[in-house]
Amino acid sequence: MKTILNILFLFVFSYYAFGQTQKTDRMIEDYATQNQFNGTVLVQKDSKIIYHKSFGIAERSFNSPVTNHTQYQVCSITKTFTAVLILQLVEQGKIDLNKKILDYLPDYKGEGGPKVSIHQLLNHTSGMKNTDTARDENFLKYGMGFYHTPYPLKEIVNQFCSNALVNEPGTKFDYNNGEYMILGRILEVIEKMTFEEILNKQILIPLEMHNSGLLSHYKLIKNLATPYYKDKSLDHLIPNIPVFIEDFSAAGAMYSCTTDLIKFNNALFGFKLIKKETLDKLLTPGLDQYGYSVWIRDAHQYKRMERYGRIAGANAAWFHYLNKDLSIIILSNTNLTNLGDYASKIGKAIL
Repeated sequence: MKTILNILFLFVFSYYAFGQTQKTDRMIEDYATQNQFNGTVLVQKDSKIIYHKSFGIAERSFNSPVTNHTQYQVCSITKTFTAVLILQLVEQGKIDLNKKILDYLPDYKGEGGPKVSIHQLLNHTSGMKNTDTARDENFLKYGMGFYHTPYPLKEIVNQFCSNALVNEPGTKFDYNNGEYMILGRILEVIEKMTFEEILNKQILIPLEMHNSGLLSHYKLIKNLATPYYKDKSLDHLIPNIPVFIEDFSAAGAMYSCTTDLIKFNNALFGFKLIKKETLDKLLTPGLDQYGYSVWIRDAHQYKRMERYGRIAGANAAWFHYLNKDLSIIILSNTNLTNLGDYASKIGKAIL
């Protein structure tokens, strides 16, 4: 009798789980259709990929379809790689989070040099005037600031990330690409390698992330989706604003794909890149619920990490539910879809 009950229970459970999976799949696909989603969605639950599908066009000139192997600009997801590289040096005793910019960049000329700590760079509370002044609504008319000219990272830091302080360090959150460019330059000076070399050596090669790296105007990257942009003045998509994407450097110059990013996700939360106590620092929310490179949202009983990336039409979202072992990665090559809303709805449907 007991055996029969067990078999019946397993049957009912499997039937229910199958029904839930079908319902979630349908929700993901309906949302994609209704919200003009163009890109790739990967969902992992309990260490198993339960959904991985692509929608739309990678290159509109040739009508090339997006596939699960398509690579995308991941923009500010780069910041989490930079934060991990910094924290690896903290573990090695090469960086102290409380020390100042000048302790690691002696030739730094900005007002914040002796005042702004590594901790404040990581959580966007440096108080420095923001490096980026361009706004979405002005991209087509005025461009995107200094990104239209190629610069090495050292020069970017000297020219564009050495601004005056507008707030007392540590008192106000202001999302600023310049802070992560400074962190990238600190990595270069300490390690005596380029940021790209450090990224490859410490993360991409060990994790076998063969379809990830730093973008450059001078590289041809196979399977890279072309980003397309639309603003309120247009009734159609256009190719992304022309910029030297490498200028975003440690703040936003990476490309990757969903299968590579889930490797990074699993290594990070499996303590293979940094120790648990170090990861806890990265995930400790400060002002604006922001830790080191990520937001920490405590929505009901589902605490999650959120990381977004966007440069005009290039668009990315990465969620990891900290107490439910659920990860959602969405990469897109248009700005037509609200990826944060999409990821939230997927998480809600599953949990």
